[in-house]
Order: sequence, then structure tokens, then C-alpha cells
Amino acid sequence: MLSGYDTGGYWCELQGHSHHALPACIELERRLDGFSIAELKKRSNAATREFMTLGVTFTVYSNRDQIDRILPFDVIPRVIPGVEWERLEAGVIQRVAAMNAFLGDIYGKQRALKDGIIPAELVLGNANYRKEMQDLPVPHGTYIHVCGTDIVRGKDGKFRVLEDNGRTPSGVSYVVENRHLMQRAFPDLVHDLPIRPVSNYGQKLAEALSQIAPAGVDDPQIVLLSPGAYNSAYFEHIFLAREMGVPLVEGRDLTVEKDRVFMKTVGGLAPVHVIYRRLNDDFLDPEVFRPDSMLGVAGLMRAYRKGNVALANAVGTGVADDKAVYAYIPRLIRYYLSEEPIIDNVETHICREPEGLKFTLDRMESLVVKPVGESGGYGVVIGPRVSKRELAEARELLTANPANYISQPMIELSVSPTLCGRAIEPRHVDLRPFTVTGKSSWVLPGGLTRVALRKGSLIVNSSQGGGSKDTWILG
Repeated sequence: MLSGYDTGGYWCELQGHSHHALPACIELERRLDGFSIAELKKRSNAATREFMTLGVTFTVYSNRDQIDRILPFDVIPRVIPGVEWERLEAGVIQRVAAMNAFLGDIYGKQRALKDGIIPAELVLGNANYRKEMQDLPVPHGTYIHVCGTDIVRGKDGKFRVLEDNGRTPSGVSYVVENRHLMQRAFPDLVHDLPIRPVSNYGQKLAEALSQIAPAGVDDPQIVLLSPGAYNSAYFEHIFLAREMGVPLVEGRDLTVEKDRVFMKTVGGLAPVHVIYRRLNDDFLDPEVFRPDSMLGVAGLMRAYRKGNVALANAVGTGVADDKAVYAYIPRLIRYYLSEEPIIDNVETHICREPEGLKFTLDRMESLVVKPVGESGGYGVVIGPRVSKRELAEARELLTANPANYISQPMIELSVSPTLCGRAIEPRHVDLRPFTVTGKSSWVLPGGLTRVALRKGSLIVNSSQGGGSKDTWILG
């Protein structure tokens, strides 16, 4: 199966830098050898049809001809040995702990700002900083209840954090659905291997959300608040509500009376105690944020401030996953936790700082330049891969608004064997583990492996044509 496979000199998730399977992957490679390309292709096509039947889709706003798409699924799984995973798991938990401590601080005494650990203007002038959260305590000090941490592995085989997603991270539904699909389509590949399970995510999330219910509520009513069917992650909203066994609601389904939140039901108003919200701060409450929002609930922040309802993630978490603040996370880990970071950051230059701007402008041809306020890979300029005209346009944007940009070296992302047409070829991948935090943190074993399906591309985002793989934590 992999006799002609060439990693191209990149770190391979199956073979490392050798031409043989890594110890944890030997059995997978042996089983793959039992398949022909035609059989893999046949089962891959069946998997695609099943995703369509199940409605496992995401929405691309910019494509008018094909609004709903299936996330392309590659049938060759990515393997992470258990020992390696345990270090990753500890690293992302440490990171989430530091970000929660940071949020508690900046919305409290602001010690880190006074001590010069992070520039005050970077925090207090951040578009995602919410003054409405000042001096508002949250249960267990947890602001980020669900976090997706984007991790890449470089040519040296070392994992590094690329960015944090602490507002409304998406993608966990594909982790679970990919596994279920592999079990149905490839029982002969999966059978009897010590793969850590992922099917209990909904249960773990519901448990964590129950832990943040208002005091005195023993059996809280949890709901998932969605912007509605036109949101890119609407499938995931349905999936998570179903997995948790809670109602999926939109803003029009809720109301606030006497600073308490209620859900409209055929039997009358029913109290709501915890809201897993999947819409941004701006749209949550038209009384406080955007007055033109038709997606949120008027009075929600009043109920929140009174402690009558809990929100996950908390309001104002976006300041912690800002791409510029990201550069300071290792420093914040040392400051709040008195620990060394378990997983390093990718080297990052902050263009709002004069030296970072000069460094970036002097080396744009070799750097990746990112706008701090974008997501989904939009606005990212990969210096070595763009034309001179595109580079000049990026330079102009950067010079006009340097505070909106960071730059990083181009990481030669690891590759994973991927079924491409009628051959197995290397394609670049990243990893997004999901951490759930209530009283304590738990990490779904595996996370979402995204794969750049276009040959040579480093952009793995689904909105940019990327796909996904099942991620196996073995042992």
C-alpha cells in the first residue's frame, strides 16, 4: 500500500523521518497493506455518501452556488501514541488554566497589567475585552469551558501551539462522527486496537455545564443557544444538543423576566439555568451589545450579572484567544502557575510593537502574516507561497494597521498518508484537541486532525478546502 509513498522530507505522522512505520503505527500499516487502492476508494465514496445522508455538513458563506458542504473525510487515520498524547493533554490543560487565570485577573484586580507581564493597552484596548465583565465572578473561576487548541508538528517532530480558540470553537462533532464512520466503514481496520474512545464528549460537556449552574440548582436546565440554520456550524449545534440531551434554542425561544431566563414551551415558560451559547458576544444581548441583534436575548446580561444563569463560554473570553495575546501565553503560564510551558508556542512577532513590525516588514517573503481578528484562515498571507503583487498588497495593509497583525515563521507542517485520487500521498495536517472545563479540565482523547487536501498547501481550514481524518490515540 505504501511502497511508493514519499514523505517529501517532512515529518510523517505514520513514518517519522524513516521509510518504515513508527512503532505505534506498525499494526495500522500492516492492516492497510491488506487493502487495495480500489477498495479504499470504494469505502471512501461510501463514507462520503453517508455523511451527505446524515447531513454532516458545514456552511461556506462566500460560495453562493454551494452553501452546504460535506467536510471531506480521508479514510487513513492519524495515530498518536498514548505517551505522546499524555504530554499534549497536560499541555493544553495547563494552557487553559493559565487563560482562565488571566481572564479572572483582567476582569478583577489586573495584577498582570500592573506588573507589566502583558501590555495593558493590548488587553484593555482589545476589541474582545468586555468591560461588562469587570468584577463579575464566575463559578470555579472558569471562563473558558470549551477550548480548541490548534497544534502543529514541525519538521523536527516537535509539537507547538499555533493558536487558541476560546470563544466558540467548532469541529468536535467531526471528531465523533469520523470515529463512528470509521467503525462502520472499516471494522476490519479498527477491530481490537486499543483506540481511546471519543463517544462520551456530550456526556462530559453536560457534566461540566451542570457544575457551573447557579447556586442551589441541583438539576439545572441546560440549553444550547444557536444563531440558527444559516450559521456555518449549525450541524454541530444540532449534534451537541442531541449528544447532551438538551434543547437546541435560538434567541427567539428564550425570554428574560425579573432577571431570570425562561424557555418558551408548549406548557408555558420553563426556567433555564445554563446556556451553552454558540454565538458571539456582540449578538448575545441587544440591551448591552449590538442593539440591532436579532439573534440574542434582551436582558440576558442582567440575568447573568445577578447569577441567575450561567454562560459557557463566559462573556469576554475572546481577549484570551486573540492572536496577539497568544504570544504572551507562555509568560502568563509562568506568572500565574509558576510552571514552565509544557508545549511551546510557535515563534510570534507582534506587529503593534515597533521591533515586531520592523522584523516582519524586513522578512515578509519568509514569514506567515496573520490578521489578529480573523479566523478560518481568512487574511493569512504565506510569504514564501504568494506572488510579489500579493505580497505588496499585504505589506500595504500591514503598514496601514500594524496592530491588526502578527507574523510567524512558516512551519513545515507534518504530513500524513492521505488517499488522493488513486494514490496514497502525503498531505499536511494539524491537530485541534478540545478541552472541557467545569470544576476541572478534561480533554477529548484525539481531537480534530485537519488535512490540507491540495498538494503542497499548508491551509487546513475547512473553509479553505481542507478535510479531516480520524485521530487515534493508541495505548
